[in-house]
Amino acid sequence: MAKKSSASSQPARLKSMRSEDIRNRQWTKKERLALRRIAERQAARDDSRINLKDIPRLSDEQLASMVRLREARPPKVSVSVRIDARVLAWLKSKGAGHLTRINDILTNLMEAERTRPGR
Repeated sequence: MAKKSSASSQPARLKSMRSEDIRNRQWTKKERLALRRIAERQAARDDSRINLKDIPRLSDEQLASMVRLREARPPKVSVSVRIDARVLAWLKSKGAGHLTRINDILTNLMEAERTRPGR
């Protein structure tokens, strides 16, 4: 009996792509229509077709470890800020990215102030 070729069972190799390859990709009419429908549902905030029943609830530990999602933001401006040494030590104790964390804290405060009733 001949041995089966292992080539048929090997997974497909990943193709390396650059962002310009993706931008310049030629979409089929069917793909464009599907993307347009998805974009329209997202713009209308229509999530009625999403089935959430099989998604398990998050534990208290998972909820406590969540961080704010950074959306596309306008370019940042470089400034010099003087803060207490203990505040800086606390920010650095949380790990890398203490400057980003300062920006996130200030962004959250700004957004909370904007959404506060009576403003």
